[in-house]
Amino acid sequence: MEQQATTPRPEVNTPIDTPIDVEQAEAALMEHYPRLVRLGYLVLPPDLGRRRRVLTAHAVVQRALPRNRVTDAARTVPAPRTPDGARTDPGYAYVRTRVLRAALVAGRPRGRWRPPRPGQLPPPLPRVWGLRLTPRSGGAEELALERTLSALSLPGRAAYVLRALERMGELDALRALDAAGVDDPDAALDEADAVELPAGSRAESLLTAPEFDPCSLQARPTDLLRRRQHSRAALAALAAVAVCGTLLSLPGSGWGPDGAAAPPYARNAAAERALDPASLTRAAPTAWKTADRGDFSSWPARGNRVGDRELLRRALAVWARPGRDTRASATPGTLPGPPPGPPQLLYAGEVGSVAVVILHDGLRVVRYAEPKNGKASLVALDFARADAADAASATALVVARVDGNVRYLTAPWVKGTAVRDLLKPAAAARPLHRGADGVTDPVPSPAAASSCDTWPALQLGGRLVTDLGELFPARLTYGSPAGKGPRDVNTAAGRAGWAHSACHLAAVRGQGVRSVNSWQFAKQPLPAGAGSADWVCTRTETWRGGGSQALAQFQPPGTKPGAPGALVARSAGSRACGPKDPTALAGALWKSPAGQWYLLAAGSRDVASVTATGGVRGSASGNLLAVPAKDGARAELTARLTNGKKLAALH
Repeated sequence: MEQQATTPRPEVNTPIDTPIDVEQAEAALMEHYPRLVRLGYLVLPPDLGRRRRVLTAHAVVQRALPRNRVTDAARTVPAPRTPDGARTDPGYAYVRTRVLRAALVAGRPRGRWRPPRPGQLPPPLPRVWGLRLTPRSGGAEELALERTLSALSLPGRAAYVLRALERMGELDALRALDAAGVDDPDAALDEADAVELPAGSRAESLLTAPEFDPCSLQARPTDLLRRRQHSRAALAALAAVAVCGTLLSLPGSGWGPDGAAAPPYARNAAAERALDPASLTRAAPTAWKTADRGDFSSWPARGNRVGDRELLRRALAVWARPGRDTRASATPGTLPGPPPGPPQLLYAGEVGSVAVVILHDGLRVVRYAEPKNGKASLVALDFARADAADAASATALVVARVDGNVRYLTAPWVKGTAVRDLLKPAAAARPLHRGADGVTDPVPSPAAASSCDTWPALQLGGRLVTDLGELFPARLTYGSPAGKGPRDVNTAAGRAGWAHSACHLAAVRGQGVRSVNSWQFAKQPLPAGAGSADWVCTRTETWRGGGSQALAQFQPPGTKPGAPGALVARSAGSRACGPKDPTALAGALWKSPAGQWYLLAAGSRDVASVTATGGVRGSASGNLLAVPAKDGARAELTARLTNGKKLAALH
């Protein structure tokens, strides 16, 4: 397997025990997940075994989020990345401390007669059934380093990893060890500093080698004979449970009568009709040209197997009664369950090595996939909400995913298809071939990438969409939500703006996103004649209505095209930056070329004044504020709109 890219190390200059908002901690965990898992894996002792050590490392990172929804730190102003790539990220420091503390607890010896402490039991999740996952075997230098680290105590390993992998200074390492619960941080640091490596060894580069990467794994089967024996025992147990359930459901016993419900063996004519392939509805080939609203209800049935009654019958039966061999998934807010009536057929055909059926019941779109030879029993069933769809959002569906690529079924009104890299705004779009049935050729999916070196998006006529790992691609727009609202990304300014926001889309994968809008709400001249910075707000809207997010970015002058803007605020469930509240206010700490720190704040056009309180105090008329500050200072921002209402900053 290929080694995954490790997220660059953030430098922490703020106290480790600073209160952290859970959304800020989640963003840090998702951004630096491979590095946090590597840190936990290196701290855990090798006597746990490589397989359990890998799963434990993933478990301690996934359980590192705080439980409280909001803390006082949610009102503070974090600092963005500096031009050299470093940044002050208290969210990362907080999550790293929890990971380090959990790894130290999980690695301590239990004792022969003592019960295990909380955190020492094998983690319930993640679990991989039927496979053994282990890191790749390294060379002689990696093995020598592993033997050297195995001789250290648990706190000594933690200290060595903090110094070599996190590149911490002595004072920061002592603080991190103390916050993680190490009894004697000084002794642990002395033990780590006393490590002697062979001449010519490169400890820092070795710690980032594939051998110590628990995110790049090799898979091997478990004991097949023992697994078969266990499967037979499990089947016998399930049969016994089924017999007991049948006895409990007999009339006069069990959990009581079912009221007016029919007996389990009764037949229902309406339900049977919904599962009859002959009752499937189909739109006329040209219905979309005269339909009152362009949505999925006007899509014609396409594909080379629309007349295959056996395939359609299997798809409807699995939809109504998914078995244990069905891999079912649903976007957030989408209810599974059988169709309320005969659904509409959108597609039935072969795409690569699978046969796909796509159905629409008015509220949901359901995708069924099976091997095209029909021999394997393992099938996939995906649900996604489609209510309130229109011509702008019903432009394409994901019909297949294979090897990191995705193929789309496009709407009948889409005239042309192309692929555009969002990180290269000046590059021309690459034409994409589409078959007569509306299915495109494979396109690399950014949802499957582990890094953000490129971000392919699908150009459908004048509209731009991108894959976020769901059945529907998300529509991308650009512009202020006020007035006529956002526009399609079909201008040079829109593409240049999205080049700085594309990589932040990774934080909203798999959340049922319907559309994402990005707009520049302010442009601020920087102190000391350092140029002008852009303030950008990126807002996601979901199919279910709730769960929207607003991200505020700070883009200093000289930011290269395609480089992500510094994320300074993230607000979940807020109406800010949207059509119902087209306002925005955000702030950040910025260091001038002369070395002076400033608190910068900017609001949207209708902001009349901005005020800073707390660690930095100041106010200004208009929508821009720049106040001298100290490194690490924290402040609370408020603003007054031109209509007199108060506006709080994005958190």
